[in-house]
Amino acid sequence: MIEYGEYHLSPDRQLTDAEKKLVWKKPSTHRVSEAERRISNEIKRNWNRGEMKIANILLEGDAGSGKTQLAKALSANFGLPYTKVTCFADMDKSDIIGAILPVISSERLAKMEAAEQAVWKAIYESDGFQSITEILMDVLGITQDEAAIKMKQLLKRAAENTDGEAVEYRFYPSEIVRAYQKGYLLEIQEPNVIRDAAVLLALNSALELDGSINLPTEIIHRHPDFIAVITTNRSYAGTRPLNEALRDRVQHTEKMDLPTKPIMIERVMAKTGFQDEKVLGILADIILMLDNTARANAIKGVAGMRSFFYWADAIAAGASAIESLYHKVIYKITTDSEEIKLLEEALENHGLFASLEEATVELKKKTKI
Repeated sequence: MIEYGEYHLSPDRQLTDAEKKLVWKKPSTHRVSEAERRISNEIKRNWNRGEMKIANILLEGDAGSGKTQLAKALSANFGLPYTKVTCFADMDKSDIIGAILPVISSERLAKMEAAEQAVWKAIYESDGFQSITEILMDVLGITQDEAAIKMKQLLKRAAENTDGEAVEYRFYPSEIVRAYQKGYLLEIQEPNVIRDAAVLLALNSALELDGSINLPTEIIHRHPDFIAVITTNRSYAGTRPLNEALRDRVQHTEKMDLPTKPIMIERVMAKTGFQDEKVLGILADIILMLDNTARANAIKGVAGMRSFFYWADAIAAGASAIESLYHKVIYKITTDSEEIKLLEEALENHGLFASLEEATVELKKKTKI
């Protein structure tokens, strides 16, 4: 077990109350993985070794392999505020550094449509850029790509419809800049989907151990406590190999796969409260078989721990094991009939359907007693 404070990197550092709330608190269901222990040890060991310092981590693996959970656990171990940014295909440099936005007067704001008013108010009330796309997504309930287009439209209208007023501008730093300047642990999710090479170049420069970011208002330097945890999915549509320059700036990489069967069972027991080890063992075998079969047949979906949690929880609540297998696991992997047939054949050939039926019959007998 990793004790709280064991890995704190700057024990004399005083966090504000707001920053303390950002430090992740491990739930009782959290189980320390070998990867968590390994990374924590490596970072602590090298923290004050100059050029040998480890402060950029890459976690690469499929959905549900525990990448974000691990990033948050490192926040708890190091006592650093956790924050994240989710990358998207049409990200531009303003999403990396922030943006200069017009300060619209209350009179002009009152003339706008309600949705636009809500967006501008949300931006002005934020203490940073937070990525305007994320604000738009939250306020308007739209996708990242739709938010990027919408923001360009809003900025164009704000610049054109000034009613003859002199326009005042204010710089809103991004969440990346905030973490970089204040020394937080920042999870950068899916940078391998970014299309614009200039955006990746800006990110690469920022990740140098002695790096800096040129803002429109000033040059800021990397806080000595700043840690970047890059998380990427191997099998998501739209992803491409991680930029070589970005990969080169990483000092430690973990290949994130599904945990071993005993750890899978232990985590599900802790998360769901379902304690039938025999049934859980068969469910774990099925998850592992589906994951391997999907990989072998180039099926894009993933059978991971999230599917395992929800499937086991449904069975514990009385759902049919076979029926919920499709809704909680298989249909998350694929809804293509031919691909589903391949998955079913793999389960059938290894006797896992039969094992599941036998185990659930026994489970029903136990629950009736």
